[in-house]
Amino acid sequence: MPRVNNRGHTKSLKHLTMKKQLLVLSFIFSAFNQFTYAQGKESLKISWPGEYKWKIGSNQQVKNSRMIELIPGKETLNNWSIIGTMLSMQGTKNVPMNTAVKMTFDKMKVNSPKARLVIIERGDAAKNPWIIFKIESPYFTNSKIPESQMYYIIQGNASLYSNFVAVKQASLGPLFIEKWAKIFKNSSLIYN
Repeated sequence: MPRVNNRGHTKSLKHLTMKKQLLVLSFIFSAFNQFTYAQGKESLKISWPGEYKWKIGSNQQVKNSRMIELIPGKETLNNWSIIGTMLSMQGTKNVPMNTAVKMTFDKMKVNSPKARLVIIERGDAAKNPWIIFKIESPYFTNSKIPESQMYYIIQGNASLYSNFVAVKQASLGPLFIEKWAKIFKNSSLIYN
């Protein structure tokens, strides 16, 4: 059942649940924190495809975690066809990729018991380890609408980055996976 906020707009419980899950996940990852003082600030640059004319749907910061949600220009957080989420956990270091995947999937299974995890590609030997995987959910406990997410998690020198793109489909096709794997792998860590 949708909630109505103080402006009369509805927000789906599923969306709020996912947002809360991401924030909780960032706090869980913070157990791995080793705070360091780098000379420059680190960030992850992803070239999100221009065909969607992205806009920022939400931008939230809680302590050392920041989450930005991107939606197509003519859509809303209540009614999107595709959504991109970027989560950065500043100071979070040395998180094994298997741990990051397990924690992400375990949080998803709470509200989507039939969710399915598939590892797509990984770079464990890279200077900055990374992993690409998908989670396909045929339904959620509070919504019958399916959602599939393709994740890219990378360990920076000073932060952990968890990014995903989601669509309201029960599964992701090979062309979608190929396209987004290329986009994520072409991202770069930037130091200011």
